[in-house]
Amino acid sequence: MLLALSTYHYIIIFSLTIIISYLFNVYSKKTGIPSVLLLIGLGVVINYCLRFMGIEKPNLFPILEVLGVVGLILIVLEAALDLELVKNKMSLITKSFLVALIGLIGTSYVCALSFCYLLDVSLIHALLYTIPLSILSSAIILPSIEDLSEEKKEFMIYESTISDILGIVAFYSVLTLSQASEGSSVYGEMFGNLFLTIIFSVFLSYIIIYAFQNIRGHVKLFLIIAILLLIYAIGKLFHLSSLIMILVFGLILNNYKLFFKRFSSIVSFDSLKNILYDFKTITAESAFVVRTFFFIVFGWSAYLGSLLSLKVIGLGLLTLLIIYVIRCIVLFLFSGKNIFPQLFVAPRGLITILLFFSIPQQLSLGPELQGTLLFVILVSCLIMSWGLISRKNSLSNNVEAVTNEEISKDPENNISKSDEKEEKIEAADKEKENLDNI
Repeated sequence: MLLALSTYHYIIIFSLTIIISYLFNVYSKKTGIPSVLLLIGLGVVINYCLRFMGIEKPNLFPILEVLGVVGLILIVLEAALDLELVKNKMSLITKSFLVALIGLIGTSYVCALSFCYLLDVSLIHALLYTIPLSILSSAIILPSIEDLSEEKKEFMIYESTISDILGIVAFYSVLTLSQASEGSSVYGEMFGNLFLTIIFSVFLSYIIIYAFQNIRGHVKLFLIIAILLLIYAIGKLFHLSSLIMILVFGLILNNYKLFFKRFSSIVSFDSLKNILYDFKTITAESAFVVRTFFFIVFGWSAYLGSLLSLKVIGLGLLTLLIIYVIRCIVLFLFSGKNIFPQLFVAPRGLITILLFFSIPQQLSLGPELQGTLLFVILVSCLIMSWGLISRKNSLSNNVEAVTNEEISKDPENNISKSDEKEEKIEAADKEKENLDNI
């Protein structure tokens, strides 16, 4: 039946999906419930509706894999375009980097030790599963922290962005080690490969940015994205750290004044500023579309029956306990007692799913880990929602209490102020009527 749909049906489905996703985003900002949960829920509803109608579900894994790779590139690019390397933010960047690094290492290592004991696997093997579970999801965090104070919001932006980048690099490094036969030679090869990739990325980024500032026309932004996708794919074929290239390009473009300071005579900062603004917009829009379809397809493909397994629930609860205990300790060390609601803003999402699907089939630990992945994602998002909603309710209650206290202290003054305000409004209305009559 799905194959029998016409072109116009597919256009309608695509358009409605984007509109629904946008409405989910609006609802998420008002309530604090992550739009990711709503998208996954929509995918689950679609799946069960098709089952009820007797329609056989097609194999969606190839679509999920393609969306995942493109989404991964866009997320790293979007994250790099949010990092500003300026002096007055170096202390914040350093603090965020240390919190993200220590949290990632601590959570992934302690979880890996637990998995080694419970599942009887090697430490390297276990790390392939625990590193993705230790990465914060900037794709979920960034749209959800609008109501936080400026300081906490900036900290969460940097921490989640850096966590994404460090987690991806760590995962692929461990994956390389797990597939190698000789550890000693692999370490040298891996770090040498990383060093050469960074040098090549800097050189290539300078060339691309310099070339594109001179291009006139309205199609150059998607042309840049196409070139970056091409570079990523070719780099993967040659076993290079392709995401490092995307990261370096984004960092250099977003901090063009720093990196092109010595080349100000041959580059136009005004042109680069316009490219950066437009490129941020188109990257964010593209990432929104990819995230929308990825989470819906993921919800469509998810098997909710796995959540009823005691083993899945046990592994999931243990993982969540380790995540929040280590996060509490790390945040307390760097921020003191001022760790709310940041403690609860630690959802797992797109990056976690993408890296899970990147684990080779021969290294799979069984379907229970897929259930654990879904359990951790859903519960961590619910905990974040509870934390943000509780904070919002607490702030509104405090404001109401302060207002009532001021009125009770000086009711006559408040009444007089209210009367004065009403008189001013009436006077303005009368003046407007007179002008209309004239």
